[in-house]
Amino acid sequence: MKEIFSGVYNINQKIATLNSVPGTKPFNEILVTVDDKEYRLWDPNRSKASAAIAKGLKEFPIRDGSVILYLGIAHGFTASYFSDIIGPNGVIYGVEFSDRCFNELLVIAGKRRNIIPILADARKPEDFKDKVIEKVDIVYVDIAQPDATEVAIRNCKEFLKPNGYLMFTIKTQSVDVTQSVKMTVKLEIEKISQAGFDIIDWKMLDPFEEMHGFVLARMK
Repeated sequence: MKEIFSGVYNINQKIATLNSVPGTKPFNEILVTVDDKEYRLWDPNRSKASAAIAKGLKEFPIRDGSVILYLGIAHGFTASYFSDIIGPNGVIYGVEFSDRCFNELLVIAGKRRNIIPILADARKPEDFKDKVIEKVDIVYVDIAQPDATEVAIRNCKEFLKPNGYLMFTIKTQSVDVTQSVKMTVKLEIEKISQAGFDIIDWKMLDPFEEMHGFVLARMK
């Protein structure tokens, strides 16, 4: 076993986190015990963050104590792994628009007390700024909107600490189906750069997520 990033492990060529709620596997994930500690395998086919790590992402800023704004948290699969990593001193403010997903998220948050569910539209940060009571270290964005990049930038300007990180999934088919996937990703990255971010790394997520890009950037 090797620690790839803070709180992220390689166990027999599989990505994993230390299970902060031992004995539970809410998404039917595989549990592995190493040296009497229980780890959850983090399937890159089900999580874009794990896929980015599997593709060789050079830096992963989420660590113990991190404060995260997660836009498009859905039912909380990826967020549950972030929850393992950040521990009891970290917080995830999870914004979700779908009632169905939100209700599923509430079950996960009931066991993982560092996840704060927020039912809101990520495109309207003014509607939930009273619920995100602090500046965050990371804005993580996984939404399917044509203007997802602009939404990400808007939320970063509202909530992100100076020198904080943006982790952003580019869903090319939601942005523009008329041009090539890589061109769409590059154009969205250019928007992020022009908005005042340093681009640290970016990856295409195939074969795990076809037609998706992943960007790690830092606010200047």
